[in-house]
Amino acid sequence: MLKTNVQHIDLYNNNVGYERAGQHFIYFNGPATDFFEGALLGNGGLGVVVTTRPDAVLLHFGHNNVWDIRIAEEHRDEIMTFQEVYERLSALPADLPHLTDNPWYKEYCEMAGKNYSKAYPKPMPCGTLLLRYDRRTAEVLGHTVHIVNGRCTIDFLINNKRAVLELFVEGSYDRVWMKVTDTISGAAVPLFTEIKLLPDPETPLEFPQAEITKDAAGVISFTQILPSVELHAAPYTPHEKDKAFRLAVRTSDLAAVSQTATEAGVFACAELWEGLYTDVRAVPETVPPSLDGYKAAQIETAEWWCDYWNKSAVILSDNFLEEIWYRNSYFFNCSVKEGVTCPGLFANWSYRTIGADWHGDYHMNYNTQQPFWLAFSSNHLDKHLPYVDMVDHVLPVSRSWAQQYYGLRGAYFPHSAYPVEMTMMPYPVPHWGWEICETPWTVQSLWWHYLYSMDKDFLRDRAFQPIKEAVLFMADYMKRLEARGERWSDDNYHIFPTVVPELYEITPGFAKNSDCLIDLALTRFLFRAFSEACVVLNVENSEQQLLITIREILDHFPEYPTAESKRGRVFVSVEGEDPEVVYNVPIPVTTVFSGEHHGLHSPEEEYQTAVNSYLNHRNEGGNELVFYNLAGARLGVLDLERFKRQVQYCLLPNGTCTDRVLMSGGRYSDTENFDFMSRMGIWFENFALPAVINECLLQSYNGHLRFFPNWNGQQAVFHTLRAVGGFLVSAEFKEGETTWIEIVSEAGSALSFYIPWVDGALCTSSSGEQHIATGAMGTIPTTPGERITIVRNHTTE
Repeated sequence: MLKTNVQHIDLYNNNVGYERAGQHFIYFNGPATDFFEGALLGNGGLGVVVTTRPDAVLLHFGHNNVWDIRIAEEHRDEIMTFQEVYERLSALPADLPHLTDNPWYKEYCEMAGKNYSKAYPKPMPCGTLLLRYDRRTAEVLGHTVHIVNGRCTIDFLINNKRAVLELFVEGSYDRVWMKVTDTISGAAVPLFTEIKLLPDPETPLEFPQAEITKDAAGVISFTQILPSVELHAAPYTPHEKDKAFRLAVRTSDLAAVSQTATEAGVFACAELWEGLYTDVRAVPETVPPSLDGYKAAQIETAEWWCDYWNKSAVILSDNFLEEIWYRNSYFFNCSVKEGVTCPGLFANWSYRTIGADWHGDYHMNYNTQQPFWLAFSSNHLDKHLPYVDMVDHVLPVSRSWAQQYYGLRGAYFPHSAYPVEMTMMPYPVPHWGWEICETPWTVQSLWWHYLYSMDKDFLRDRAFQPIKEAVLFMADYMKRLEARGERWSDDNYHIFPTVVPELYEITPGFAKNSDCLIDLALTRFLFRAFSEACVVLNVENSEQQLLITIREILDHFPEYPTAESKRGRVFVSVEGEDPEVVYNVPIPVTTVFSGEHHGLHSPEEEYQTAVNSYLNHRNEGGNELVFYNLAGARLGVLDLERFKRQVQYCLLPNGTCTDRVLMSGGRYSDTENFDFMSRMGIWFENFALPAVINECLLQSYNGHLRFFPNWNGQQAVFHTLRAVGGFLVSAEFKEGETTWIEIVSEAGSALSFYIPWVDGALCTSSSGEQHIATGAMGTIPTTPGERITIVRNHTTE
């Protein structure tokens, strides 16, 4: 039941999230033979897809740390500088249909893209565990994923009696535990007749072949070497940077499985080791633990999941919205963890070529950033740290590219990048490689991490330098001679040239390559974030010159491009654009999100332009499921029923949402397969769907808390969502209004909130001190650890 009494709330000593997650399951009826029907398990590093055939259960292993680490870095000397390319392009006729109609530019792009055209780097599938059974006596009925504790149960009929195979990935170790028991009695049941390990069928032929071994204790294993040298010698000669993984499974004697086992029904534990080949090779005798460790591992893993679920919770009378929130929060915990490599496009689940499209890499024009939007409002800041590590990883090559290619200070962050050693930009092709927005976008969430935590140490040690590097580049880029002067007929500093994400490439005469809306919105965000960071860290004096520069640019900043549409004035990606254009990335809403310039707080005219832009937007699908709808929530105009239908349209049998085409008329033809992205992999980016729901329940992006700004009137409760200022917020909506609010101040920031009642708010602090806030906005000073209860003011004066 929904909690309705503020006196009953205890934010730190309850299991509300854990208990609510326990009400949600992912079911599949019958054999789940396809990869995208299988159960998804994981611990943030190890990922396992469990599929079921009429004759076997298969576990497909993957890991965020395991990649084919080979990289092509050829044609280094043929890559021209930015200025050289710019001048060549400037000399081409402006009336060309496409710049690639020019032979030189076409050949240059082909040369610059050759490295990226290689199949590697990419996530490396880690093999499959096959558990075979006799289908004459056993039949698989279906499976269930218990998201509350990461278990998968597979139901069988064995000799016409019901039995269950239980599996789970251990929280702290890269292990999978398995047991089979009678459904009623819990006694051990023999099921499997054969256990095999299978290296991935698409393992490159040029890799050293893995040898499957079985020792006297029944441990089956294989080690796969991952060469670091692109064209290694034959026969294979080890290199100090080579990596490897080892997959092993300890099994009981299948013929003797009985109640006498140390843990009834426990028959196998599989474990994955990964790292440098020298390290993996040095411990060949390491094997999975004894099977009697099952119970301890199960308890530890349940506690691990409990800790995760109790960070935040929602209780919604709309069951499907609640299901979206819990399922995707589950997948998020399965796929990302502090201390593990930041996931790419398809996280830690792969098999054969699934998960290898676009190298499964880091795409910095929203794909890599989007899943981490969930980490802030859902109170999982630790989950953002792998992204921060990724920024540190790409920073050296980004600095080099800014200096050597552009001749500018700071760092120019890449369009695409890999979690492997890089010495040059992976994708130096101008027509997407010139997306300027990717530099401020890459570092944006570092500032969010500070805002939502108020952690000055994080800001100083992890965030400030990458943000400053981005600021240096953007300031220098906008102050180039080509970006200001008579050609512009104004006194502004322009972002030129640039490329609209996923739309125009570079156009003849640079007709659509200046002052892209998202460039302007994110650069404005970046400059203001840096200015505020300097104040917080008390480094205004040492950064004085750079601060003067960006203030000058902001004082001469271009206006956002707009056009007149059937719905009125709207934002468009570039000046002169047809407002009916079909987009891929929802650029027209980026002043709302992720630019955070417009929203419910905006002046009426600007707000209406933003709403018009949202309503007028035409998107071909694939990059909008979270992004576009989150902007709608920020504006308070998201149609939750339509949002649910769109989620339903994108749902796969495994409970995840894929990227699906929505319309032709843009890049997609009328004969396009609208499902062509569905089998590429498990789209990590869409795990951010709970962030859309969070924004419907609570907003704080402008430093002022707003409660239930885009809710559908149904009953709802949320617990400890995280807000800007380092606040943990809980509240209830019932019978058409907010009934209570409770806020814990972690950092002692000043609390500012929109009062949800016309007759004011009664605010009570931990000490019992009370005061009444009236008007549109309430403000309260807080101390670290203080808890404030806010209810409707019923007193009379």
